[in-house]
Amino acid sequence: MKTQDLTRNQSLVFSALNDAKTPLTAYAILDELRGEGFRAPLQVYRALEKLVERGLVHRLESVNSFIACAHEGASCCKHGLTGFAICTACGNTMEFHHHGVEHQLEALLGEKGFKPEKTVVEIRGLCANCA
Repeated sequence: MKTQDLTRNQSLVFSALNDAKTPLTAYAILDELRGEGFRAPLQVYRALEKLVERGLVHRLESVNSFIACAHEGASCCKHGLTGFAICTACGNTMEFHHHGVEHQLEALLGEKGFKPEKTVVEIRGLCANCA
């Protein structure tokens, strides 16, 4: 899905995440978009739900935040294994994909008869600037 197909609220939430230097919580997005008419968390959560469904945004479970997909539109990535390196000092977050690791996990799990639908790896530590 292209970003021009987004609703107004989805577009505003997506833009806020794209412009952010670090992942944002839904309430931080709400605070940022109050001037655009956002009044309730439900407006943000509905937009986020659709953006996540469309692969434009990722939810980071460990920090209960959201980040725009760094590989949106990349033909090689169907969001199988998605990884994030999250700096515990500054919050800088780097998205990465490693197809070799993804294929190894699929093979290992396939031996057990398990077919993964989604794999998210969150690695917490210090970025190069904070280390």
